[in-house]
Parts: sequence; structure tokens; C-alpha cells
Amino acid sequence: MTIWAFWSFLLVSSTHVPCFFGSVAHFSNETDHLAVLHFKDLITNGPLHSLSSWHHTLHFCRWQGVTCGGRRHPQRVTALILTNKNLVGPISPFIGNLTFLKRIDLSNNFFSGPIPEQMGQLFRLRFLVLYNNTLTGEIPTNLTHCSKLEVLYLFQNRLLGRIPTEIGSLSKLTELDLGENSLTGSIPLSLGNLSSLSFLYLTRNSLDGSIPDDFGRLASLEEFDIALNELSGKIPPQLYNLSSIKFLDVGFNRLHGNLPPNLGLTLPNLQELYTGTNQFTGPIPISLSNASGLVSIDLSNNSFSGSVPTNFGSLKGLSRLRLWGNKLGIGKSHDLIFLDSLTNCSSLRKLQVRRNHLSGALPDSMSNISTQLTSLTLGDNKIFGSIPSGIQNLVDLTVLDMGNNFLTGTIPIGIGKLSQARKLWFEANELSGQIPSSLGNISQLLVLSLYENNLSGIIPSTLGNCINLLAIYLYSNKFNGSLPKQLFFFPSLIELSIGNNSFTDSLPVEVGYLKTLSALSVSNNKLSGEIPSSLGNCLSLEYLLLDGNFFQESIPPTFSTLKGLRSLDLSGNNLSGEIPKYLEKLALESLNLSFNNFKGEVPKQGVFGNASQVSVLGNNKLCGGIPELNLPQCSSQASKKRRKYLASKVKISVVVVVLCLMLVSCIFANWVRKSRRKPADVPSAEDPFVTMSYAELFKATDGFSSANLIGTGSFGTVYKGALDRDGTMVAVKVFNLQQPGALRSFMAECEALKNIRHRNLVKILTCCRWR
Repeated sequence: MTIWAFWSFLLVSSTHVPCFFGSVAHFSNETDHLAVLHFKDLITNGPLHSLSSWHHTLHFCRWQGVTCGGRRHPQRVTALILTNKNLVGPISPFIGNLTFLKRIDLSNNFFSGPIPEQMGQLFRLRFLVLYNNTLTGEIPTNLTHCSKLEVLYLFQNRLLGRIPTEIGSLSKLTELDLGENSLTGSIPLSLGNLSSLSFLYLTRNSLDGSIPDDFGRLASLEEFDIALNELSGKIPPQLYNLSSIKFLDVGFNRLHGNLPPNLGLTLPNLQELYTGTNQFTGPIPISLSNASGLVSIDLSNNSFSGSVPTNFGSLKGLSRLRLWGNKLGIGKSHDLIFLDSLTNCSSLRKLQVRRNHLSGALPDSMSNISTQLTSLTLGDNKIFGSIPSGIQNLVDLTVLDMGNNFLTGTIPIGIGKLSQARKLWFEANELSGQIPSSLGNISQLLVLSLYENNLSGIIPSTLGNCINLLAIYLYSNKFNGSLPKQLFFFPSLIELSIGNNSFTDSLPVEVGYLKTLSALSVSNNKLSGEIPSSLGNCLSLEYLLLDGNFFQESIPPTFSTLKGLRSLDLSGNNLSGEIPKYLEKLALESLNLSFNNFKGEVPKQGVFGNASQVSVLGNNKLCGGIPELNLPQCSSQASKKRRKYLASKVKISVVVVVLCLMLVSCIFANWVRKSRRKPADVPSAEDPFVTMSYAELFKATDGFSSANLIGTGSFGTVYKGALDRDGTMVAVKVFNLQQPGALRSFMAECEALKNIRHRNLVKILTCCRWR
């Protein structure tokens, strides 16, 4: 092993103490050269070819992303900055040989594997930035040997395990971001020793326990984010005394308690406050207005109560006020007075107070709230009165939610001036009148929710101009008339719910144009005619509710193409025919065919195999199915065949009897005609045959006794007999007319006998008999 190879091995394999080159200075430049080459060898040069300059013809200090030192160490690598290069692969442990490194920034790549422990050898390192990669494993405790470290960014990786307690020894650390990993355990108390720390982000992990009281000693702390963990307990009172804090986010944990009433006084520099989705209670501190720099307040989804402070209007720079999901309001008409003060907040963009207990009428001053407002949510409160017509002035609104209140009156015609709106929610109020045709001016509208009101009239055809609609909810109103075809030309519509109205006529075949439709409900209307087979084109359908109408005929065979259908309700119509077998093969979780006119056997497979998922009540002609459906048994297949066989025999019998009667009638008529001229018992030359009844023949042959059997042929049997009238011996042929060709043979013999004028032999008589 060469001296160089030995030293290279020693430097890379050492994991506990930094390595120094001492007097081996003539190897130093080559050490860095080989280290960066090893670094390159383990990674894939991304599509940007960022490492194309890393070759032997160019000095490594001139390679892209590599920075070398100044006058004292001109050829030693001091910075390795390769951000946004799409580099893939592990970080080479040889990086630990670059002992002059002060800055490493490999952010926004695809580096994987563990963070090399050899980085602990970089005693000069000040900045270690590895965020937004796919690094795994635990945070190496060796990093705490980098005693000069000031910035440590490891967020947006896949790191596991606990936060090393040793990090608390990095006394020069000013910024620490370990967010968006999978770290567990409690927050180390030792982090309270980082007296220089101004930036602490631990968000989006699985940390538990409480917030350490020791954090009250972080006198330089400006930004503190522990959101989206599993922390519990109260915020330490000491934390509220850190007057340097500008950003405080403790949202999405299990924290509880009250916010101190002097919060805005103890945190005068506060700019952003987020406590959303916890278990905080009590009133909103009025003192918040003293933190004049506040631009964002998010106290949503807690249990704050009392009135909304009316002095928020003094926060001139306020951009976001999110108070939704609390218990705000005292149920009196002045609950909404705070809206008047917000007219002074000219930068306000989001005002969200839905899901509270706010009462009162909307003030006209609403129309004077910031024209920059993009989101206004007042739904799920106890607001009454009409919608102010001045709402049309909020021209930048993208979200307007006034649903689930007690609003009356009509939807303002000026609503069409909200041309930027994406979502309009007015559901569950007491609004009346028609949908304004001006709604069609909002071409970018995605969601329209007007269900459970007293709206009436027809759906304006102008709604078809809103071609970007994803969801339309109009159910439980008083709409009538035909469904406009324009309602079915939305290329991206996912949900259409128009049930519980009074729509008439048929469901237009254009419904088949809704290729992306996932849920369609037209329940409880007055629609009639056949169910459009074009519904089979809606291949994304999961929920199809057509119940409570007057649809007729059978279920369209095209429904067999709806492979993703989960729920189908056709109950309460006039549908008929048999239940299609293909329904067994669909992935249905619920099927309701009740109260129609279906007949025949109910299938047993698929959804039909679970009585809790299928209903066929009120179809009196159905049979079979699983026993739990309590339907009568269907006749067996053999019985069906026997019934068909007997039916066919009866039909043949009827035909034969009719033919025989016709033949006998003809013979009798002919005999009557001739008997008028001659005595019946005296054959003439023209008619040498005697016509007689079946009873005479039966008696002459002793009931066609086998004793009188002369012979058997292909089409019948011949018997001998003696006539009572004159003792004449006769031969009687009895045809079996069920035998194919027997009738033809009978007619031929009749014709032959008809042509015989004289016969010296025994007379032959023919007759037909059903056998």
C-alpha cells in the first residue's frame, strides 16, 4: 500500500475524531482532488450535466460548484455548492477528507442513503444545507463535532429516529431546520442551550411530549415552528416572553390552554401567529392589535369563544384573518360588528370565520372591505337577512362561502361581476327566486353550491358558459321545467346533483357527454321516458341515483360498461324486464331496484350475494335470489321444459283436432248434399262409398281391439270389423297424426279412395284419431 493510499484509507475510516494532515502538506491538494472525484463517482450526473466540467483537463478548483480557498490555502476546497442539479445517488464518505470545507449545499437534488458520519471531521464547517433530498437513516451525532456550525438545514428528507441531544452543544448554531422528516421522540431539553438560535423549525415530524420550558432561554429566537407533530400540553409561559419572536406556529398538535391576554404586548414584533387545529380555549386576546406588524392571524379549528375583537382594523398590514371552526359569537345581532373595522385593512386577502356561532345581519360595509380580498367564508353561522348587493364590489374574490345560515331574499344579480370566482357556496339558506342568468359571466367557476334553498324557475342556459365547472349542487329546491342541454356540456364535471326538485320531461341523451362524471343524482323529480343508454359513456361514474322518477322500459345494456360503479339506485320508477345478469360483474357496493316492475329470477352473485347491499322490494314478479331476500322460489329448469313440452303438445293437439273436424265437416256436407238425391244407404255409381260415424267404426272394431288388429304401418294401424247396419266386413285404418307426414298420407289415401268407382273386395274406410 502506498503512503497516499494508506492516508486516504485512514482519513475515510475515521469516524470519531477529526483528522489533520500536519506536515503532509504536499499531499493536501491531491487529497481534495481525489475526494471530489470519489464524490462524483457515486452519483449520476443529472440531465443538466452539471458535473460535465469535472474532468482531469481542468483544475478541480475550476469545476462547477467547487470553490477553493484564498491566499493561505488557494487550492483547498472551501465550498461545495450543487443545488438544483437533479443529482442522484449517495453522498460519498470521502467528503470527510475536504477538511477545509466551510459550506456544503446539496439542496434540491435526489441524494439518498445516510448522511456520512465522516462529515463530523469537517471542523471548519459552518453551513450544512441538505434539504429536499431523499436522505435516510438517523441524524449522525458526529455532526456535533462540527463545533463552528451555524446553519443546519436537513428538512424535507426521510430521516428517522430521535433528535440527537448533542445538537445542544453547537453553541454557534443560529438556524436549525429538521422539519418534514420522520423524527420521533420528544424535543431535547438541550436545545434550550442554543442561545444564538434565531430560527428553529421542527415541523411535520412525529414528535411527542411537551414543548420544553427551557425554550424560554432562547433569547434570540425569531422564528419558531413546531406545527404538524403530536405535541401536547400547554405553551410554556416563558415562550411568550421572547419579545424577539416574529413567527410563531404551533398548529396541528394537541396543545391546550388559553392565549395570555397580554400576548400582543409581550410579543410586540409578532408578524405571523398560527395556532390552528389544537384545543385552545378562551377569548381571543384584544391585545393582539398592539403587535402592529401582524400580517397573518390563524386561530382556526380550536374552541375560542366570545366576541371577535373589533380593533383588528388597526392592523393596517393584516393580510389573513382565519378564525373558522371555533365558538366565536354570543348569539346577538352585534356579533358581526368586527366586519366594520376590517374596512381599514386595505391589504386583507383572506377573511375566514365560518363554523362559529356568529349571529346578526351582514352589514352594508362589507362592500367596502379590501378589493384585494380573495377568500370570504361566513358559512355555518347564524347570519340572517339578505346578501348585500355591494358584494359585487369584491371583484378579486375566488372563494365566497355564505352557506348554512338563515339568509333570505334573492341572489344579487350583480353576482356575475365576481368574474374571478372559483367557488360559490350559498347552500342551506332560505334564498328564493331564480338563479341569475349573470352567473354565466363567471367563466372560471369550479364549484356552484345552491342546494337546500327555496330557489325556483328553470336553470338558466347561460350556466353552460361556465365550462370549467367541476361540481354543481342544486338539489332540494323548487326548480322545474326541462333540464337544459347546456347542463351536460361541461368537459371536466365530476359531480352533478339536482335531486328533489320538479324537473320534467326526459333525461337528455347529452348526459353521455359528461365523460369525467363521478356522481350523478336526479332523484325525486318528475323525469320520464327511458333511461338514456348514453349513460354508458360516463365511464368514470361511481354513484348513479335515478330513483323517485317515472323512468320506463328496461335497464340499458350499456350500463355493463360502468366498471367503476359503486352505488346504483333505480328504485321508485316504472322500469320493467328482467334484472340484467351483467350487474353481478360490476363492483357495486349498493344496489336499489325496489318498487319497479321487474320480473324473473334475481341473480345471486356479486352485489346480489349480500342482502344488506341490495334491495328488490316491491317487484311482485321476481323470484329466486339468495334466501335472505325472502323471494318465492323460481320453478326448476326441468319444470320449465316440461311446461314448454306440454304446451307444445296441446298446440299440436288443437291443430290436429281442428283439421279432423274440418275434414269430417267436409265429408258430412258432401254426404248431406248427395243424400238429398239418393237414399243414404244405397251407394250410387258416382259415390260408391258409405259415410258413417266414428261411433259405428268404434263398435265395428270392438273399440279398436288388439284382437282385430290386422297390421301396423309407418303412419298408423289397420283394424278389421263388421258393420252393424248390414254385416259388411271392413278394414279401418287409424292414422297417428303426430307422426311427421301422417296427415299428408291420410289426404293421399282419401284422394285414392275418392277415385275408386267399383270395388269387388272388402270396402276400406279411413279415419283419424288422436293417439
